[in-house]
Amino acid sequence: MTEIQTLKQTNFTRIDMNEKEWWKKSIVYQIYPRSFMDQNGDGVGDLQGIISKLDYFQELGVNVIWLCPVYQSPMDDGGYDIADYYQIDPMFGTNQDMDQLIEQADARGIKILMDLVVNHTSDEHAWFQEALTDPNSKYRDYYIFRKGIDGQAPNNWRSYFGGSAWEKVPNEENMFYLHAFSKKQPDLNWENPEVREECINMINWWLEKGLGGFRIDAILNLKKRIEYGQLPADGEDGLAFIGHWILNQPGIEEWLAEIDQRTFRKYNALTVAEADVPEDQLSRYIGEDGYFRMIFDFSYTDIDVPETGEWFLQSNWTVKELKENILQNELTTQKFGWGAKYLENHDQPRSINKYLPNEYQNDHSKKMLATLFMMLQGTPFIYQGQEIGMTNIRMDEMSDYDDIATHDQYRRAMLSGMSPEAAFEGMYLRSRDNNRTPMQWSDQKNAGFSGAEQTWIKVNSNYQTINVEAELNDDQSVLAFYQKLIALRRQAGPYQEAIIFGEVVPYEVPQEEIIAYKRSTAEEEVLVIVNFSANHQIVKLDGSYELLIGNQAYQTNLEQIKLVPYGSLVLGKKSEESK
Repeated sequence: MTEIQTLKQTNFTRIDMNEKEWWKKSIVYQIYPRSFMDQNGDGVGDLQGIISKLDYFQELGVNVIWLCPVYQSPMDDGGYDIADYYQIDPMFGTNQDMDQLIEQADARGIKILMDLVVNHTSDEHAWFQEALTDPNSKYRDYYIFRKGIDGQAPNNWRSYFGGSAWEKVPNEENMFYLHAFSKKQPDLNWENPEVREECINMINWWLEKGLGGFRIDAILNLKKRIEYGQLPADGEDGLAFIGHWILNQPGIEEWLAEIDQRTFRKYNALTVAEADVPEDQLSRYIGEDGYFRMIFDFSYTDIDVPETGEWFLQSNWTVKELKENILQNELTTQKFGWGAKYLENHDQPRSINKYLPNEYQNDHSKKMLATLFMMLQGTPFIYQGQEIGMTNIRMDEMSDYDDIATHDQYRRAMLSGMSPEAAFEGMYLRSRDNNRTPMQWSDQKNAGFSGAEQTWIKVNSNYQTINVEAELNDDQSVLAFYQKLIALRRQAGPYQEAIIFGEVVPYEVPQEEIIAYKRSTAEEEVLVIVNFSANHQIVKLDGSYELLIGNQAYQTNLEQIKLVPYGSLVLGKKSEESK
């Protein structure tokens, strides 16, 4: 019997969801529902498809599933444009399917997270439609409408997706509405107490159903500081990045505290915010009385993106910067609260393509990346397909891309003077659609994702070699390696306490390409060593360790070890007092 088959039969420690801070012992698996599993054969993933794979999650060892939006939506921005917060979109199924998913997952000790999107709605939401139809309706104040300046937008803000953040209101003279994202995503007016009450009631409605919590989208944009006129432009389009005026503005903390007290804390819910928070404010966000249980760290996952968000440019980051960003975030976050650790999500390309040169994009280095982030302090978030080592997709032409942001970035790349070939290569490197291609279950038609003649987006052509079925039968696969990493966190036994709760202490080495750190408690110590280079590296050890997991050979009782290119080791030793 192979090791991976043995793991299938392992009983992971069941987490008591009523336990305070239960999320610290959890491992989250993120699903992009459109691309996960198609059960009804229409080429689009659905809730019944997710239900059919619940045993897979249990065998993998994850105990929280985060769903990207499945609410009713015209899908202008992949479901982040919500037309009805209380209804499941027919594309994914019914409200009854959602109830069934929550119930059947709970029976397996798995909690469901949903995306919470309250900065904006779809322009097809009933509130916005009423606001357009009747300027005197109360719903006009549910959104941010402003008069223009001589028929032009109130200012020259650039939306996150490019172009003006203001859209002219049809059939009204000199009137505009604000959209920080797509023009089909009008921003809600959180200054209006009725809007806040509507959102709080909706959150509690879902939590009453037994939801485990929420991943909270774009939450730091709620408070706006609106200025008029032409502001200093920062791009070739003559516009100014909107984030300077709507991110983390003074006064937002009152709203965040109210939401937390009236919803999340009542249900002991897991909340993870998409929030880039300054260090001097971290305690207010993730401290004991913080607004959220954890936040994501963007310092290393967005290391390849300029501050203005023009990812077609690709910054020339170094391993030294990556190392500094990871370790600095660990040292900072653990002082104030708990972190959420990830390499991939629905807004990112595949990690192997982002972090590694082409010639080293293989299973060996995929295991190195897994080791690096899974051993950090905080709750690990694994994105669908990451656990089998899925890669970026080579599209044939721009029309193959679905993502609205990708088309905007291509347009801006061309405006900047890039050649069509260079701009198209930039989309391959960074498009969000790289992580939105169908999950690769087998080497059968459409990677086992769907029986349809055509799927909503292309299937990556490498599904015949990279798929779940093949890796389940290989105890040296990337999937097997992830299962072993998960087992270190989920199975009661030696070093579990250090791996989950141990303080992160950087392990000093002279090489910039070595990322090394310890996870320590009074009784035990875990040493993580990662060679983020194409060269062999020698690392001295400060004691005798045993091997917990690694993608290369290791012998005990060594004073120093030789790391192979992109090699990684997790070593453990007990304190003298605990022996």
